[in-house]
Amino acid sequence: MILEVAVLDVKPGPLGCEFEMVFGEAQRIIANMPGYVSHQLKSVSKNLTGICFS
Repeated sequence: MILEVAVLDVKPGPLGCEFEMVFGEAQRIIANMPGYVSHQLKSVSKNLTGICFS
């Protein structure tokens, strides 16, 4: 199994909220890729602007 992790820097505020909404659409595309198993989107910290995608 291969684990890929991406840390995405997202600006706080309205753009961060918009990113999460748009990512909801992207999840459907990602889930249909060949070999797809699962993914998680987590906020790294409430004080930081990173989001970890794995």
